[in-house]
Amino acid sequence: MLRALRHQVRVETAWSGERCDALIALHARRSHESVVRFSATQKPLVVTLTGTDLYRDLPDSAEARASLEMAHRVIVLQDAALESLDPSVRNKASVVYQSADPRLGHAPPKDVFRISVIAHLRAEKDPLRAVAALARLPGKAMEVLQIGNSLDEWFGREAQAWAAREPRYRLLGGLSHRRALGWMAKSHVLVVSSAMEGGANVIAEAARIGTPVLASRVSGNLGMLGADYPGYYPLADDAALALLLDRAAGDRRFYATLKKALGKRRSLFAPAAERAALARVVREAFH
Repeated sequence: MLRALRHQVRVETAWSGERCDALIALHARRSHESVVRFSATQKPLVVTLTGTDLYRDLPDSAEARASLEMAHRVIVLQDAALESLDPSVRNKASVVYQSADPRLGHAPPKDVFRISVIAHLRAEKDPLRAVAALARLPGKAMEVLQIGNSLDEWFGREAQAWAAREPRYRLLGGLSHRRALGWMAKSHVLVVSSAMEGGANVIAEAARIGTPVLASRVSGNLGMLGADYPGYYPLADDAALALLLDRAAGDRRFYATLKKALGKRRSLFAPAAERAALARVVREAFH
């Protein structure tokens, strides 16, 4: 996107003194050393905050907080993130929603209510909450597709155990981005069950496709979907998620409400919107 805006861009894992006019650092704590070195140049410095930054590092990491103080501008990926920032940092922060352009239409099956979960299996994603909810709905014509690699041995074993005892659970493992989006488009809902989330790109993709989202009520999801979105459930509460799934499957009016509410967010995740927001941050950093 920066190149499309006629900037010359070099991507590095760290800044080690190469000549440049500005630095955009991803992750306040992990990029701290580069931020400190670049700050001495007095050139425009932008720090982009991740979910790990916001909901894990900032409260405990002096380095992460120092990176934000040195930055001329700060990027967050969804608007609820602004509430996690000190006022001095919030005043120089901008929301840049990650965009998506999947070019797929929503086409779920007619014979089964399909639920997709697209996330690698690790604790931050609470990835097995959907199948736990499914188990509370015996006899329902539903299925859960679990898409993602197992990054934690415990979750890998648990997923295999669920697959052995729940025939409606399909463990698809890691798929290409294109195939994962294809399954999303062919699902009635996407479950985003994260315990910690900076701004899930799968939500942007679902909004662009038109697949309704059911999400844990955590800051990152609220910032992507909006406080008034009707598809939230309390974090780690599979009983509540089961009720939400049952309602989405059986109540056409509620399902239509989900689709309409998500549709209102769709334009936020357009590539043109991200490009314009990014251009504005860069422009402000130079003034």
